[in-house]
Amino acid sequence: MKIVHNFPHKVHEIEHVDVPMPDGCKLAARIWRPEGAESAPVPAILEYIPYRKNDLTAIRDATMHPYVAGHGYAVVRLDLRGTGDSEGLMTDEYLPQELQDGYDAVQWIADQPWCDGSVGMIGISWGGFNGLQVAALQPPALKAIITCCSTDDRYAEDVHYMGGGLLIDNLSWASIMFGRNTLPPDPRYRGEAWREMWHDRLKNSGLWLKNWLQHQTRDDFWKYGSVCEDYSKIKVPVYAVGGWADGYCGSVFRLMQNLTGPRKGLVGPWAHTYPHIGKPGPAIGFVQESLRWWDQWLKGRDTGIMAEPMLRLYMQDSVSPKAAYASRDGRWVAEPSWPSPNVIRTAFALGSDGRLARHREGLPAEPRNIHSPLTVGIAAGKWCSYAFPGDQPVDQRAEEGGSLCFRTEPLAKALEIVGDVNLDLTFEVDRPVAMAAVRLMDVAPDGATTRVCYGVFNLTHRTSHETPEALTPGKRYTVRVPFKPVAQRFQAGHRICLAISTSYFPIVWPAPELVTMTVYPGETSLEIPIRTHRPDDVHLPAFEPAESAPGLEIENIEPPEHYWRVVQDHGIGRTTLEIADGAGTFRIVRNDLTVKKQGYERYSVDDDDLASVTGEVIWELAIQRGDWLVRSVTETKLTADPQSYRIEARLRAWEGEALAHEQSWDERIPRRLA
Repeated sequence: MKIVHNFPHKVHEIEHVDVPMPDGCKLAARIWRPEGAESAPVPAILEYIPYRKNDLTAIRDATMHPYVAGHGYAVVRLDLRGTGDSEGLMTDEYLPQELQDGYDAVQWIADQPWCDGSVGMIGISWGGFNGLQVAALQPPALKAIITCCSTDDRYAEDVHYMGGGLLIDNLSWASIMFGRNTLPPDPRYRGEAWREMWHDRLKNSGLWLKNWLQHQTRDDFWKYGSVCEDYSKIKVPVYAVGGWADGYCGSVFRLMQNLTGPRKGLVGPWAHTYPHIGKPGPAIGFVQESLRWWDQWLKGRDTGIMAEPMLRLYMQDSVSPKAAYASRDGRWVAEPSWPSPNVIRTAFALGSDGRLARHREGLPAEPRNIHSPLTVGIAAGKWCSYAFPGDQPVDQRAEEGGSLCFRTEPLAKALEIVGDVNLDLTFEVDRPVAMAAVRLMDVAPDGATTRVCYGVFNLTHRTSHETPEALTPGKRYTVRVPFKPVAQRFQAGHRICLAISTSYFPIVWPAPELVTMTVYPGETSLEIPIRTHRPDDVHLPAFEPAESAPGLEIENIEPPEHYWRVVQDHGIGRTTLEIADGAGTFRIVRNDLTVKKQGYERYSVDDDDLASVTGEVIWELAIQRGDWLVRSVTETKLTADPQSYRIEARLRAWEGEALAHEQSWDERIPRRLA
């Protein structure tokens, strides 16, 4: 990463500005803008997220936003209502008030004397979501957006559910927000009002995990804010960005296919992060790339970006399986559109002898049974990787023993795929609720097996995510199981392997009863999107090297705990995944804020005992300046029986040494064919 100190414009930073909403609520912003913008107005860029401009994102913001401001833009980093130093209350994601506030904030920015009336929005994850959502509301001043690691479909591709199955990341993410919602505004900006605002958050932010478990199907709760409900509402140019290790890369392809206005797509090897700090590498000069986009659409300059192919993808090479990668070997390729004329969807047949081939002739077709151990999935990593050591899938050979596997012969020549694999699965099961977990894997000549892409599917959702239907034991069904998209090169001499299992914990919560599935290989086929080689790929313009502004001075006080470990207690038959993640304790020198952020997750299961499946998350957070100290501990535990999920949660918060608030929950939510 190259650190840049001098920019075309000197930058003036304002640490705190109140942005008034029409109902009188004040949202808190930090603003970077070129000096002299009041007399020579510039376009503005808005990042609109709940992650606290003064502390939790201050370090990242300082490396990115001054860089853009130094190139002739005003950059506004706005805290959502009820977060950071903003007034009000936040009780869930992407509610109508949040989106209306975003609309009004765009208009407020456009009306400022330092803005020329043109506004863009950029964001990753939450900010990527609401960039799309606010764009669909069509504020007149919004001219373009960049959306990173986000989705157009809040049910089909978000942290909550995958293929109708309950993601364990749902518990993880709900617990993170449970902790962050306990943090107060800064008295430096809210005076004595900070305490009342804090107590309002502690008492009334709610238990989001309960909200999300109460909506197990694709109902109106999830449709709201899913721009796929009507792509035509988005009129502005959209640059959609994702990473293969991230949970959200599928939306890039759907946005390219379904939007009708100017659009660009970019998917690299990265986890859930901006590409200029992208891991696994290679990182790219994404801040410079974003400036090309803003110059094109906010300043009216022809930067050449729209003359380049619509979709840029990182074609990953075969790699040995690891729990973390510093970088992935590969190359950049491009597609003119999506679907691409360069991708041929090719069917592979399954044989009951474990073969996977392009032709069905000669393959035996006898049915095969699978009853997977509940530990299949322990080597799967995390649904949404953050490039944290341990959160990517390790060698899959241990998982194969609990799965049905089908392999090609060693490839005579290299084969490249781009897009989404699909399995047309013909099966029957012995229980009314069942799931299928499917994985496409790269098997090296020495047997090392790397997961390339995967999918999970709640089979009661075979006709609809809105109205699931129980399965009839013993009845034969056919269902299409989608995989996450990927761009991957399989080397000559390697094999392609398909694995099918009936559980995949702790990626998704298991079915309510142990299931035996019968697969009919003769009636099942795997569709692989094979890409034809394009010599023109070598002539693609290279991305610039990653650059950033200098950032903040940080004093590290206590290092974070980081681990990802699997503990197998064969004496009692228990397997446990233990995770520690956080930022430790550090001080931001400029505003004299000391921040502690540390989390612990624990997921455990006993051999073939569904009642033992447990997820537990603890977060410890604290903010301090001098004698002012606020800290909190939140605890969440999720268990289930065949009829319901059970949430046990506890919140404790202290001001100094005094316990300021304590609250507990014990909630049961009926399972709906899940």
